[in-house]
Amino acid sequence: MSDTLLSTKSGDSGAAKSFDPEAFSTNLARALETSGRALSAYLKPRENGEAKDRPPGELNELVKTFTSVAEYWLSDKDRAASVQAKLGKAYLDLLTSAARRLSGEATSRAADPSPRDKRFQDPEWKSNQFFDFVMQAYLLTTQCANDLVKNADGLDPHTRKKAEFYVQQVTNAISPSNFVLTNPEVLRQTLSSNADNLVRGMTMLAEDIEAGHGTLKIRQSAANLEIGKDLALTPGKVIYQNEVMQLIQYTPTTETVLRTPLLIVPPWINKFYTHIPQVNR
Repeated sequence: MSDTLLSTKSGDSGAAKSFDPEAFSTNLARALETSGRALSAYLKPRENGEAKDRPPGELNELVKTFTSVAEYWLSDKDRAASVQAKLGKAYLDLLTSAARRLSGEATSRAADPSPRDKRFQDPEWKSNQFFDFVMQAYLLTTQCANDLVKNADGLDPHTRKKAEFYVQQVTNAISPSNFVLTNPEVLRQTLSSNADNLVRGMTMLAEDIEAGHGTLKIRQSAANLEIGKDLALTPGKVIYQNEVMQLIQYTPTTETVLRTPLLIVPPWINKFYTHIPQVNR
């Protein structure tokens, strides 16, 4: 789900609104209508032959990697039964704990997020029994998936690293914090804004797909900035470029420089350029 759909801002003024059933219903209808616009923007280029969907190149690698992990656990009946029993017991303990908590008993927790995990910092993740159950079920599933990779003997180091990476990406994608109905903060904001956040999110999603001519082209804050005027002001020139990167060599500001240039490679997030500044003496 696009981050725009999970907006927690309430209107232009940022002030909380009282719940209005009529406005809420109207905004839900508008959000659904705009989702149709987004779907149309996605389908139209494909109907005209302007765009063709291609399976991501990583998909084959993901399937092959997970198959390697699965082969280890499924190749032995006792081993597979042990994993199923362990996971089943974890879920049963969670259900028992949730039932006891509903009856007013004090219970121990089956799983807790890391203190550094910002996804579950809202108090309702623990104070609300529904969200607490959803969070703990997700954390148990994530832990089980990580253990399957960690404890799979016979995997070469490269395959294990890939499996760990893919598990992290998949489990992050299905986190309950990514969906309106299972995120207390977003759900609370949806109600207080009478679903205006969903309308704005769907509108931005439709605009981004339209801007990408059928693909999701997420807008960037630097879209209205001019290179050489608002950013990239240091004198230099592109000395190498291909389809994924630019290599920029900056002009020295002193008469002499070090013989070996300094290569700076920033995180390749929303940028595709690499820097080689000349280090002044």
